[in-house]
Amino acid sequence: MKDYFKKFDSLIAILLIALSLTFAGCSDDDDNNGPSKTEAELLLEYLETTGGDYINTQAPSLINAIDVYNKNLATPDKIKIIDIRETADYNKGHVKNAVNVLIPDLYNYFKTNAADLAKYEDVVLICYTGQSASYSTSLLRMLGYSNVKAMKYGMSAWHDDFATTYKNTIANGNSRITQFVQTETPKPTTKNPLPTLNTGKKTGKEILEARVKYLFEKGWKSGLGADATGLSHNDVFNNLNSLFIMNYWPLAHYLDPGHIPGAMQYTPKESLKSTKDLFTLPTNKQIVVYCYTGTGSAFVIAFLRALGYDAKTLLFGTSAMIYDKAKEKGLTAFDPAKDIINKDYEKP
Repeated sequence: MKDYFKKFDSLIAILLIALSLTFAGCSDDDDNNGPSKTEAELLLEYLETTGGDYINTQAPSLINAIDVYNKNLATPDKIKIIDIRETADYNKGHVKNAVNVLIPDLYNYFKTNAADLAKYEDVVLICYTGQSASYSTSLLRMLGYSNVKAMKYGMSAWHDDFATTYKNTIANGNSRITQFVQTETPKPTTKNPLPTLNTGKKTGKEILEARVKYLFEKGWKSGLGADATGLSHNDVFNNLNSLFIMNYWPLAHYLDPGHIPGAMQYTPKESLKSTKDLFTLPTNKQIVVYCYTGTGSAFVIAFLRALGYDAKTLLFGTSAMIYDKAKEKGLTAFDPAKDIINKDYEKP
C-alpha cells in the first residue's frame, strides 16, 4: 500500500510539473505573438506581411494632373477628388467636383465613408505641391485604402495661379550645387532597436489604426512646415551633424550628381525592410529623408513616423537645392512648361 501511495504521489507531482510548464508556455504566448515583441515589432511584422509591405512594393502612388482632368471630364463617377488644403485656399479655387477635407479630418472621413469611397477607381488627394497629399496617401494606403493616389505636384500643376511657391522654389533652387559631395557615407553597422510605441493595442492591425489616427489628428500641424513633417534645405544644412540624413535614391544618382554631406544612401523599395537596412535607423536622432521633389520622401516618412521614428522630409528635395543639375542628370524635377496644365478651376 505504501508503494501504491508513493507511485500516486509521484504521478501527481509529474502532472503538476506538466501543468506548470503548460501554463508557463501559455503565458509566454500572447495571441501567438509572445510578450517579447514590442508594439513596434508587432506593427512592423503586420506591415511587412498582412499589410502588403506597401512602402517597399507600391509606393509612391501618384496620378498626373492631366489624367485627373481627363478622368474627371470623361468618367466623373469613377474618380473621387479630395482637396486637403486649408479651406481658405480651397475657396480661392479648386478642381471641379473636389470636396474639401482637412488633413486632421482624413482618418475619420475615410472610416465613415469607406464603403462609398471603395466604389471609385481612383480617390485622389490634392494639396499645394503634392507633398502633403503624398504623406497622407501613404498613411491611408497602409490602412488598406488601395485606390488612393496623390496628384503629382498638387494644385501647382493644375494652373499657373497656384504655382507661385513651387516656381519660386526652383527659381532659387541652385544654392547647394557646390556643396553636394560624391564621397560615400556608410550606413551604421550596428542593429538598432525599433522606437517605443505606447498605443495600448495588442495586434499589428490595431496598432496601425491607432498610429495613423494619431498622425492625422494630433501629429500634424497646418502645412508641411518645420513644425510638422518637413524641413527646408536651410534647416538641414545648418544641422548636418545633428541629423541622420537619408538619401532615398538609387546608388547611381547618390554618386552622380552627388548628395548632401553625410547623407547615407537607401535604395527605394529595397532598403527599408527588416531583412535589409531598416534597423540601421536611429531612435535617438531626427531622421530627414530627401528625394528629387519631396514627393517620394513624404511617402517614406509616413511609414517611418507610423513606426515611431522622428522622421521628416526635406521639402521639395533636390528641386530646392540643385535644380539645374538635377534636370541635367535626368532626375525628376518640376518643369512649369511641361507640368502645369492650366485647366479651369472652380470657386464656391
